Amino acid sequence: MITRAHVLNADWEALYNEVAAFREACGDTHMKTILATGDLSTLRNVARASLVCMMAGADFIKTSTGKESVNATLPVGLVMARAIREYQERAGMKVGLKPAGGISTAKSALDWLVMIKEELGREWLDPGLFRFGASSLLGDIERQLEHNATGFYSADFRHPVA
Repeated sequence: MITRAHVLNADWEALYNEVAAFREACGDTHMKTILATGDLSTLRNVARASLVCMMAGADFIKTSTGKESVNATLPVGLVMARAIREYQERAGMKVGLKPAGGISTAKSALDWLVMIKEELGREWLDPGLFRFGASSLLGDIERQLEHNATGFYSADFRHPVA
C-alpha cells in the first residue's frame, strides 16, 4: 500500500521512489500497488497516483485493501481505467486493475465488467489484467445461478421442497 501522504502532499517524486523500491524488492514477481483511493480526496489524485505507480513499475493497480470505509467505486474505477489506457498508449505496457471492496452483488460486478470492456477493451476482461477483490461476491453469484437454474431463490417461500 502506498503512503497516502505522498499523494495528499503532491509529492509525486516520493511516491515514485517508494513504488520503485517496492518494484525492486519484488523482482520478477507481479506487484499490485494498493492506492487506498477512498483516502486520496480527489479523482485527480487517484489519476495521478495511478500513473505514478504504473511508471514506477506496478503490474496491477488496486483500489483498496477492501477494509477501508470507502472502497471500489465506479467513478474511481473509471479514472483508474483511463489512466491505464493512457499509460498503455504512451508506454506500450499493459497494467491490470483490481477493484476491491464494495462489490458484493453480481449486478455490481456486471457494472464493472461493462465499464472495463468499454474503456479498455475485451482483452482486459481476462484475469491477467482484471480481477475482483470481492470475497462477498461469490455468495450472490451462487444465488443468481440457483435462481437461473430453478426459477427460485433459496429463501423464496415458494421454492419447492425436496
